[in-house]
Amino acid sequence: MDFVSEYLGQITLNFGSDEPKFPTVVPVVDFDPDRDAARIETAIKTKGVDEQTIIDILTKRTYFQRREIAFAYEKRAKKDMISALKAALSGSLETVILGLMKSTTQYDASEIRDSIKGLGTDEETLIEILCSRSNDELVDIKKVYKELFKKDLEKDVAGDTSGNFAKLLLALVQTKRDEPSSIIDYEKIDSDARALYDAGVKIKGTDVPAWIAIMTQRSVPHLQKVFQRYKSYSPYDMQESIVKEVKGDLQKSFLVLVECFENKQLFFAKRLNEAMKGKGAKEKIVTRIIVSRCEVDLKKICSEYKANFGQSLQKTILEHTKGDYQKVLLGLCGAEE
Repeated sequence: MDFVSEYLGQITLNFGSDEPKFPTVVPVVDFDPDRDAARIETAIKTKGVDEQTIIDILTKRTYFQRREIAFAYEKRAKKDMISALKAALSGSLETVILGLMKSTTQYDASEIRDSIKGLGTDEETLIEILCSRSNDELVDIKKVYKELFKKDLEKDVAGDTSGNFAKLLLALVQTKRDEPSSIIDYEKIDSDARALYDAGVKIKGTDVPAWIAIMTQRSVPHLQKVFQRYKSYSPYDMQESIVKEVKGDLQKSFLVLVECFENKQLFFAKRLNEAMKGKGAKEKIVTRIIVSRCEVDLKKICSEYKANFGQSLQKTILEHTKGDYQKVLLGLCGAEE
């Protein structure tokens, strides 16, 4: 790909209706899926499995490239690459590599499905994904969820949650958010800020449906201005108001939403920092964020991480993880900037 078409590709990436992208995993140049497939086949056949080669190849290829490697592998080896990787690998490394064999949207849809099927709901995962994904991402997730599981995401969410928490998640899944507009509507900014105040801090109790409507239907740039304006009505900012007004999963959901409206990559950086605070790491969270964001905005998450926590995400991963799991995460994060 010549520089010009690559540059133009980057422009369309950044000026589509969706948010700009800051991936750490980008297409490798001089891509040869047959050569990659042969190397992976050898790595799998090696006595004791050559994990390093598998990590080196798959963390440095995009999902579309990995898919081409899988096609080439199947032609060569006459068997399915994903099944072969599953048989050859184990533990945390296996979880990450199998995650990389799904597209970002397929991965998000599968994580949601895992969080609601079976006994009990993993609210943390459900909240993190539904409240942090853009409207466009959620539209894609719904479609893929249906294709993969022959089920309706709205119905599954409704069947697994209750009360205002369910109402908020359903409103998000209904993807009714306005597209950002080039016209700044100051009157609407003021009336929304006022309405959020009137529905919460100003009164006894909280008019949660009013909050849900504004936070799930307005565009993100509009809401950023609403939260600024809100401070001229309320003695507390939006996040403080949420903590005062609502509790439990509803509070967590509103907070994730507002944190992501204000600075999504900082939200993920904080999540990663919390997941690697004590000894070791909360692997489920670390894996989910790094795998789901490596082709989206992980580069910016890394820079927010360093700016806020005084050390790089890569160094934190080195301190809190080990072995092949550490290697695969570092491969996805890329070199320190």
